[in-house]
Amino acid sequence: MLSLGRGGIARTLAPWLFLITVFFFLFPVEGHSGQWRVAPVMIYLDQQAKSSVVTVVNEGEDTIHLQGKAMEWSQDPEGKDVYQETKDLIFFPRILMLKKGEQKIVRTGIRQSATSKEKTYRLFIEEIPQPKKDTAGASQLTVTVRFGIPVFVNPLKAEPAAELASVTLTKGVLGASIENTGNVHFRINEIAVAGKNGGGEEIFTEKLNGWYLLAGANRNYSVTIPLEKCTATEQLDITISTDSKITLNRQLNVDKSRCLP
Repeated sequence: MLSLGRGGIARTLAPWLFLITVFFFLFPVEGHSGQWRVAPVMIYLDQQAKSSVVTVVNEGEDTIHLQGKAMEWSQDPEGKDVYQETKDLIFFPRILMLKKGEQKIVRTGIRQSATSKEKTYRLFIEEIPQPKKDTAGASQLTVTVRFGIPVFVNPLKAEPAAELASVTLTKGVLGASIENTGNVHFRINEIAVAGKNGGGEEIFTEKLNGWYLLAGANRNYSVTIPLEKCTATEQLDITISTDSKITLNRQLNVDKSRCLP
């Protein structure tokens, strides 16, 4: 029997506790888990504004316990997010207990001054699972929520820049490598690919959602084009849109032999 509640998911399984953590990496003005929320969900700090506050509100029926963790945020050569604990991002309190309807604030700030390159962190606020009474030897599957709030420390002078480093077509797979050559992050909103025949008619379109690309980082995207569409295509138009003023475009003439598996 499966029962759903605002505090998580409970299910009779076996005589031990199972725990699942749900991660929220946030874009909107406010982050909401269904039981508790945080606002804002993105923080910008600089020479003038070296600190900020995050408001946490318990909208559930039960008392919740939360803890915070400060992480330096970088990206590896493939553009994947990498997190490492840091003391450069200060926050307090580190532990929160909120009763039903209660709200509290978490103050956060930085130790170091701005430099020539943007610094990036995440402030994670997560639920601390609480022990629950076991009924007749049954256990519960508990879902906990973790918000990852981006914290950007602006450089002395922002210089956004990007490059579509390479575009390739191999065995019917279009690959695009996007590089952030500036000193601040941007978010890739969308990668749009359009295939056109010899008459300039659009015969297919594909769209991919993007993600943050931090300063100096690179990310690869790929689109698999069906064989019949690839061999009918003379030109591929690639457009990358971002949340900044940066837009990247590239056209690729199709070598039909590169459509073959």
